[in-house]
Amino acid sequence: MEAAAAGLQEAAPVALKFEFNPKLGIDNPVLSLAEDRGPSDVWLCPERPRFCLLSKEEGGSFGFHLQQELGGARHVVCRVEPGTSAQRQGLREGDRILGVNRHAVEQEALEAVARLIRASGPRVLLAVVAGPALDTARAQQGDGALLCPTLGPGVRPRLCHIVRDEGGFGFSVTHEHQGSFWLVLSPGGAAERAGVPPGARLLEVNGVGVETLTHSQLSRRLWQSGEQVTLLVAAPEVEEQCRQRGMPLAAPLAEGWALPTRPRCLHLEKGPQGFGFLLREEKGLGGHLGQFLWEVDPGLPADKAGMQAGDRLVAVAGESVEGLGHEETVSRIRAQGSRVALTVVDPKADRFFRMVRLSPLLFLESAEAPASPQSTRSASGAETEDPPGADTALPRAPRGSRQCCLYPGPGGGYGFRLSYVASGPRLSISQVTPGGSAARAGLQQGDEILEVNGRPVDGEDDVDRLHQLAEAEPPLCLKLGARSPRGWSGL
Repeated sequence: MEAAAAGLQEAAPVALKFEFNPKLGIDNPVLSLAEDRGPSDVWLCPERPRFCLLSKEEGGSFGFHLQQELGGARHVVCRVEPGTSAQRQGLREGDRILGVNRHAVEQEALEAVARLIRASGPRVLLAVVAGPALDTARAQQGDGALLCPTLGPGVRPRLCHIVRDEGGFGFSVTHEHQGSFWLVLSPGGAAERAGVPPGARLLEVNGVGVETLTHSQLSRRLWQSGEQVTLLVAAPEVEEQCRQRGMPLAAPLAEGWALPTRPRCLHLEKGPQGFGFLLREEKGLGGHLGQFLWEVDPGLPADKAGMQAGDRLVAVAGESVEGLGHEETVSRIRAQGSRVALTVVDPKADRFFRMVRLSPLLFLESAEAPASPQSTRSASGAETEDPPGADTALPRAPRGSRQCCLYPGPGGGYGFRLSYVASGPRLSISQVTPGGSAARAGLQQGDEILEVNGRPVDGEDDVDRLHQLAEAEPPLCLKLGARSPRGWSGL
């Protein structure tokens, strides 16, 4: 395929295509850049990344083609489809993609960038810069400098689910003009308990932007929400951070607070007869095709891992399968071998994330630790379709154990430290970084590590092995024992 912009003659062929049907809706205005840009606007501040929030509807895509330059890690937009979200939001041929949502991707492989875009679902925020400007910035700052601004944990917009109580939703609304709203919280009210920060700016109500609403229209939407409402909000410090970085207050950057439901990551290990479930392609919410899990055999690994009949499969081994056909999805599951990680949503979660127009995979990292043995845990057993294998069942998990799956944070770490003691629990959590991946997954100081990615922990060598796993492909899955009342000395 020929290059789409000058200077890209040596670029690799287009590896991925993202399309968008212009007949399907428009972008959410509150999360978009104010207006489409003219061609000359791209060069007003060429050394600073531009942010393009792209939207798509079910079955569509974003409207651009992406390729990677030979001999480099630069991800080049080689074609933008006319009339699409990509064109309306200012994406240009020759732009280099520096960030996807909250991830800097300048040093990532093309496939990794594609996975992040697919996992973003209906909306994705791209940080881009024109090719010549990137070359100039690299010459000034060096190839190792990262040019993509990011927001750290705790300094992002929040997606907060509020359940009405006897005091209502627990907030009132102030405004300066149409589309600009701030929340005043009632002390101890429902909104405060749901994580809405003081003085928060209101961005969305149930997945719909408020930028074009009058105060009366907003009041009507809140009243129509009934007994619960989901708000996208930004604290004053988040607004300031985004302003300084030139970033929009975009929903794909959001952290989930008190959400009514979450995606579930199920870890299965095949036994002599397989996994114990059937996968079917059928129409789900809104008549859209998806891959659904059915005929979960009682007592077999899928059942033990917490799979429920009617769950929809959204990812295999952390990679989105949204939009894939049945045969390709099955192939990806089988390619994982005897151990597979499946990310699923039940019908309630499916309805929620479709309402807010965000992928459940954006909230997998911050998923809370399971509250019961049925939530997320490893299992072994059988699947009705596969031939018998040589695998055997793992020992039953100790009473009170739980499974936590971690994904690295923005700095690449998981946010915890280990300690090893020759007697008693040998490997335990000595420190958990507040707000980090480990803290959000429910790890606590003193937790004993029983298994790492399905392998039992039984010796001093496991410390080195766990540090090596920190550099492996995520997620890092730990089986944890109950907290020990004793403290442990760090290594």
